[in-house]
Amino acid sequence: MIQTGYADGNKIRLLHNGSEYFTALEQAIDTAELEIHFETYIFKNDLIGHKIAAALIRAANRGVSVYLLIDGFGSYMLPDSFIQRMLDANVKVLVYRREVLFFKLRRYRLRRMHRKLVVIDACIAFVGGINIIDDFEQLRDEQIPRFDYAVLIEGPLLKKIYAATQRLWLIVAWAHFRKRWANNIKLQPTGEYKGNQFAGFLIRDNIRHRHDIEQAYLEAIHNAQNEIIIANAYFLPGIYFCNALNKAARRGVNVILLLQGRVEYRLQHYATHALYGNLLDAGIKIYEYSKGYLHAKVAVIDRYWATVGSSNIDPFSLMLAREANVVIQDKILANQLRASLKQAIINESTLVARTGWQSKSWLYHATNWLSYYVIYYAQSILGYGQKKTNHNSNA
Repeated sequence: MIQTGYADGNKIRLLHNGSEYFTALEQAIDTAELEIHFETYIFKNDLIGHKIAAALIRAANRGVSVYLLIDGFGSYMLPDSFIQRMLDANVKVLVYRREVLFFKLRRYRLRRMHRKLVVIDACIAFVGGINIIDDFEQLRDEQIPRFDYAVLIEGPLLKKIYAATQRLWLIVAWAHFRKRWANNIKLQPTGEYKGNQFAGFLIRDNIRHRHDIEQAYLEAIHNAQNEIIIANAYFLPGIYFCNALNKAARRGVNVILLLQGRVEYRLQHYATHALYGNLLDAGIKIYEYSKGYLHAKVAVIDRYWATVGSSNIDPFSLMLAREANVVIQDKILANQLRASLKQAIINESTLVARTGWQSKSWLYHATNWLSYYVIYYAQSILGYGQKKTNHNSNA
């Protein structure tokens, strides 16, 4: 196991979808006394965006130091006037790699800040996959939220989480010539025990932690004895990850994948389908979530090991973006997450039948594989620039 970043004595609460997350987040912001660190890939100009922005402004108005970091690609559509309103209220806002020419292909475009982290007063933290965006906006007629998770954390793990948010803020602040903003950070988490859960905080960056999240997955899969359930919105792993799942299934582990059923990004959707045949042949069960949009990035293994975070299992998350996941070794939380996933699998998803999949036309399968190679080629061009890197080399 990757032990760096793990700590005992934590109290971790699972949050289902935006309805639970946004309520808990707003309450936590309103109780902040000293400092808020906030990182999100998408901060949208909608009902939820205005609600959370208003809470951050209220905090700043009562003297709380508020540091908001948004991604320049994910939050590209956020109006300057929206940001200026927060700046005028003394909310410190930085944009990670701001996009200037959105439709121009540029090298390294896919190296984004995809994390969703909030740390309040260095004593509680939120980590997960939920952006600041109205859950119901795109499915207004059906009133079905995006299927996603986050966790609320108290305890010694805050030392790791706070250090990561502080470090990234300092890097971006210096890059934006905001030295004064960088020097105002002073808090230190106490490390006090709040519960009895053993958990790790794992990040993915392009320096020291390039493969930590993927390696944690692979180690847990290799050690699995009974069951693996992975729910992932954008599932496009390399050969080592696929082989690990196939080997687990062939040694008798019940491997279940809950994947995107609705077509959200067509190229990604077809590329993922290119992998179905090999996975189904190994005995892996694939379910497609069809009730709404799946946005989760979670897994439960042997009813004990669980992960919740921002990292998809695709080239963007595993090789390019800044990501953050929490790994929890705790039967209670793992079974809570498992029960939620099983409910979605049984009542809200469709099983992909192996025989039906094999009978699809050659043109359909060819389209899938073409999409697969297009994505990896685009990733190599927009992600790595002139240096071409084998997408299977990071296991």
